[in-house]
Amino acid sequence: MIVLASQSASRRAMLEAAGIPFRAQPANIDERSIEVGLGEAPASVIALELARTKALAVFAPGEIVLGSDSLVSCGGRRFDKPASRDQAAEHLRFFSGKVMELHSAAALVRDGEVLWAEPALARLHVADLSDAFIESYLEAEWPEVAGCVGVFRIEGRGVQLFEAIEGDYFTILGMPLLTVQAALRKMGVMPR
Repeated sequence: MIVLASQSASRRAMLEAAGIPFRAQPANIDERSIEVGLGEAPASVIALELARTKALAVFAPGEIVLGSDSLVSCGGRRFDKPASRDQAAEHLRFFSGKVMELHSAAALVRDGEVLWAEPALARLHVADLSDAFIESYLEAEWPEVAGCVGVFRIEGRGVQLFEAIEGDYFTILGMPLLTVQAALRKMGVMPR
């Protein structure tokens, strides 16, 4: 069994669906202050640092702790989860017709030592979105997408935002599950 340092429903669902035994123990960290401390670092670096920090923040002696995080960048800007429906609409207007980069990262820690950490990238080509589409989309998806970086759930209506996607489905859901599984196999936690 591993410990998932997250309260993310999508990360829990991924582990459950993959048959990876875990218990969830959310990390209590100030993500925004970590981001600020990293300044203009690339989004992939920030996502990786947040994943490591989450995993290290959970005290579980002898157990492997999995931390994960995701960030969106688009047009040279980093985006966090929208603070309001109005801000969600602003984000969607900005993303319209551009390529959104979704940076996901995961880290595995045991007894305060980072055993493995890796970033992943998905590139999502956003369609040209009209104000009418954005309004109807948020009418259907708000407040569920309030907790989603990028203002979408790919497993729901969020798929309508995109013309093309480069990257794996799990990375888009918020955790590079395939590489996490590979690392757990190498550690002997999962069977080969």
